[in-house]
Amino acid sequence: MAAWRDTPDEYDDEGRRRLPLAFWLILLLQARTWLLLVMAGASREQGAALLALCYPDRHAFWLGLVAGVPAAVALWLSGLRQRWPRLWAAWRWVLLLNLLAVALLQGVSLWQHDGETMLATALLLLDLLALAWLAGSRRLRACFHPG
Repeated sequence: MAAWRDTPDEYDDEGRRRLPLAFWLILLLQARTWLLLVMAGASREQGAALLALCYPDRHAFWLGLVAGVPAAVALWLSGLRQRWPRLWAAWRWVLLLNLLAVALLQGVSLWQHDGETMLATALLLLDLLALAWLAGSRRLRACFHPG
């Protein structure tokens, strides 16, 4: 298996490592309830119906918002990672723990409700894949290194 190596195109003009596209997609996956809230707010007439369709249980909606906070903070921190390198380095662990907690809650919910929807199952599988990539990607780990 080939090892990951630094190449010049993995750095921006200021000398910082570029965050991989998969990282941004994972942040969007983790902040999906926030994205849904923004989309519902943008479509005023159909916003309530959209939220009710995706989150018939209001409790799950609020849990989704809370679970999306670390991803939203990571989006904000990504621009400040040179200013607060230790916080940025620690935030990878926050994202990992948050994703693990979300996957566990989803798994328990699917188990209790006998896998009600294919969407919930697909989201659980995506979250598990994202967790594995966040934990194992050497390139991403290097992006969080405070040096």
